Amino acid sequence: MPNSPRHPFAARLPSLTGLRFIAALLVFAFHATWRSNYITGSAGEVLGKVFANAGSYGVTFFFVLSGFVLTWSARPNDTAPRVWRRRFVKIFPNHLVTFAMAAALMLITAQHFVHLDTFAGLFLVQAWVPDMTVPTAMNPVSWSLSCELFFYLCFPALLWALNRVPVRALWALAGSLAALTVLAPVAAQHLIGGVPLPPIADGSLSFEQIWFVYFFPPVRALEFVLGMVTARLMCEGVWPRLALLPALLIAVGGYAINSNVPYLYGTGGMAAVWLTPLVAAAADTDRHGTKSPFRGKTLVRLGELSFAFYMVHGLVITYAHTWFVASGQPSAGARGGILLAAFTVSLLLAHLLFTLVESPAVRRFSTARLRRPGLTPVIPDPQKALEVKE
Repeated sequence: MPNSPRHPFAARLPSLTGLRFIAALLVFAFHATWRSNYITGSAGEVLGKVFANAGSYGVTFFFVLSGFVLTWSARPNDTAPRVWRRRFVKIFPNHLVTFAMAAALMLITAQHFVHLDTFAGLFLVQAWVPDMTVPTAMNPVSWSLSCELFFYLCFPALLWALNRVPVRALWALAGSLAALTVLAPVAAQHLIGGVPLPPIADGSLSFEQIWFVYFFPPVRALEFVLGMVTARLMCEGVWPRLALLPALLIAVGGYAINSNVPYLYGTGGMAAVWLTPLVAAAADTDRHGTKSPFRGKTLVRLGELSFAFYMVHGLVITYAHTWFVASGQPSAGARGGILLAAFTVSLLLAHLLFTLVESPAVRRFSTARLRRPGLTPVIPDPQKALEVKE
């Protein structure tokens, strides 16, 4: 684990926690304006175009953030089993509860269960399967957990390797990772075949090509590792200080670019190029105590709920649309009201999931209990010290 004297383990990063909720809102906006289509007419078309890349942008932020935070908070005497225990306890309780919710909703609506889809989703291996129905089966958003699980399993080895990279070579490594996120769509276009899907982009792309860029865990790991390298650069004191406002402008400008490039480039990990400076700048503002609009008490609290919100919102949006929009012909005002209700219900369910499932599970199982008197306690979860909720 990092042992540089500059390693800022004790620093708190509430700005990154606040940014987590904004990223979750981007994913919500994408799902509410894509297939569900709550807002129709010209306004719906405009919103659909504006938020067409919001979901992938938010997911990339989470992937970069995960690599950054785990590296930033690593301790010299931590072990792989401890890391895995903390990460598994963080994601699996929420996953199992929302998986059960998805199964119950499918039963209520008389949907058919497919064995491969169901078991791949349950064990979080769905992102590895290049089949159109598998990655987004059951609770569709859990495909990203399939990627995160892969990242967590690899993290101890990746960190071991990263700590052996000379400081002078870190920038070359970061540049190579950023370049690979751009080259992944090129590889998909020229090396992967499949039957084109007319509803997607210009109709020339196959699901296998999209899967390789968007779902395939080793490709998405480029964003995670870029976050790790950025944290190491900051720990070594060689990351240039960038104010939060310019970093935010880079992220917004990058979103505009991603919205106007070919589909595979806009939907994949290229967003990490624009979002990594924002992650670093937000962490830097917290480390130095400079002003940050993302550090407010309310936004930080919403950031703590962001993982639970992410896990429930897709189910709420989908089934609220099925029951209250698609089944009738509500007015534009009613559609807006239903969407607002879906957001409110998602937030309420997120609060319940965080309070009754996620938080108790982390407190109870994130560290091993002592079996005999006199044993030395294990080190508490460094994530709590950071106040950055994964």
